[in-house]
Amino acid sequence: MSGDDRPSASDDGDEDGPGVLVYVTDIVGSAGAVLLVGLLLFAVSGVWPPLVAIESPSMDPHIEKGDLVFVMEEERFAGANAQDGVVTADRGEDYVRFSRPGDVIVYAPDGNNQTTPIIHRAMLHVEEGENWYDRADSAAVGVADNCRQLTNCPAPHDGFITKGDNNARYDQVGSSPISDPVRPAWVVGTAEWRVPLLGEIRLGWNQAARVSAAETSVDAENTTVAVA
Repeated sequence: MSGDDRPSASDDGDEDGPGVLVYVTDIVGSAGAVLLVGLLLFAVSGVWPPLVAIESPSMDPHIEKGDLVFVMEEERFAGANAQDGVVTADRGEDYVRFSRPGDVIVYAPDGNNQTTPIIHRAMLHVEEGENWYDRADSAAVGVADNCRQLTNCPAPHDGFITKGDNNARYDQVGSSPISDPVRPAWVVGTAEWRVPLLGEIRLGWNQAARVSAAETSVDAENTTVAVA
């Protein structure tokens, strides 16, 4: 058979076969690479997921909205003067994380794992029944003039007093505190480093998922759903 007489790939529909196979192989390979990286990060950090996307500006300018932050289990490589694996700002003047003293921790507010975790700096560690007003930064307690006027003082239990670098008050004070003093069991881990803007991809996926879920709920219940 001469070269001109041989059937071409398009004659029997085989042209797309190798292309589809390469495409599927690329997808599987990429997914495998992502999974491998995730498993390696988990092995190092001891936390899953080891990367979190920042949704708010409460830690500006040191950690910004849209950053992707690597989180490590707090007991791993804990700094000097650590309490339950966390170095608080008042005990770590020479222990600087994200441009200020003290560890930045990720925690479940009031231990509720169903809510969005908070990423704020650990400022103080308090003990159950402690009057910690005199140890507090007067600028971060709001209008309270003494322990009696300060929310969560005396401390209801052992835990950390936390604060966003860009926030005026501690998380534990005010008429609607973000959380009680953060028990060690509520701490997910400590923030170690950040990648600017890369978290926007994750936030975009989350927003798309919320919109999809909201639309599904509207269709199912015939009600109006507000999407945050």
